[in-house]
Amino acid sequence: MRGNRRRRGFDRGFVLSDHADWPDLLRTVKDTRAQRVLVTHGYMEPLARYLREQGVDAAPLATPFEGEAED
Repeated sequence: MRGNRRRRGFDRGFVLSDHADWPDLLRTVKDTRAQRVLVTHGYMEPLARYLREQGVDAAPLATPFEGEAED
């Protein structure tokens, strides 16, 4: 984030690790005051739904990841 802030691109978005846990993801969304969150894998719909209930514009974004089974 520091590099993005220095380059003034922090408002364009950034990727979080797919290994972050639920409390850390929620804390990061809150701390960054993200206005829009796209969830790419894992429990996409539950997380996006929860964030929408908290007033965040959130949606699942289907992306193919190698090794991930399709539903």
